[in-house]
Amino acid sequence: MKQNKLTIAGKELSSRFFLGTGRYPNPFVQNEAIKASETEVLTFAIRRVNLGAPNEDAILQHLEGMSFTYLPNTSGAKTAEEAIRIARLAKASGLSDWIKIEISVNEKTLLPDPIETLKATEVLAKEGFVVLPYTSDDPVLCQRLEEAGAAAVMPGGAPIGTGLGILNPYNLELIVEQANVPIIVDAGLGSATDVALAMELGADGVLMNTPVAKAKDPIKMARAMKCAIEAGRLSYEAGRIPKKKYATASSGLASFVSK
Repeated sequence: MKQNKLTIAGKELSSRFFLGTGRYPNPFVQNEAIKASETEVLTFAIRRVNLGAPNEDAILQHLEGMSFTYLPNTSGAKTAEEAIRIARLAKASGLSDWIKIEISVNEKTLLPDPIETLKATEVLAKEGFVVLPYTSDDPVLCQRLEEAGAAAVMPGGAPIGTGLGILNPYNLELIVEQANVPIIVDAGLGSATDVALAMELGADGVLMNTPVAKAKDPIKMARAMKCAIEAGRLSYEAGRIPKKKYATASSGLASFVSK
């Protein structure tokens, strides 16, 4: 059964899995994990790329014969001004006009700065970037980011790299319910269970790096996450039964014939 494609800024994607390229044990495992994930979107920190020769940069040398949409991020930026400057440099180098806004002030939690993130989104969207801001799971803020021109909004399930899963399912449901752009859950997931839940709550996709890269077997985990995304999306589209307090027999008494 084919699932509906994800569309962001007019670009159709068959995969709803966005994968990061950092923290893998070696380039071979990284490439095999990318292949197993069947992702079409790769994300990476712009500060890790040689913008003087992006086509020759080792980070971007992945699988021959496969093309990807690059989603560079502004990791390391602490203000909107820094994020905007980094994004402009990436675009000028010919790297991509897609940009993940990531602005964190507190290095312990790496939680996104809501005010600076909104400022950067407004400026870069007006300049023609395809902006995907990483943000908290605040329904009001997510709506404001959409209004500011975000092509998709990416709320975190939990702080980056914690693996705590979806800490606030209620908020995520509200975010999905009010959104007119794709919602990509970004950060905090740790297992296929977390991913399936995010998709069952209505998320349009998932972005992750650490849960795959730091797994005992990153290649198997990439495959597991891919399957969880597909299963969770199918479950969401199929529509689960409502939760009830008491049991209901799958075969009613009327189905029994007395002799």
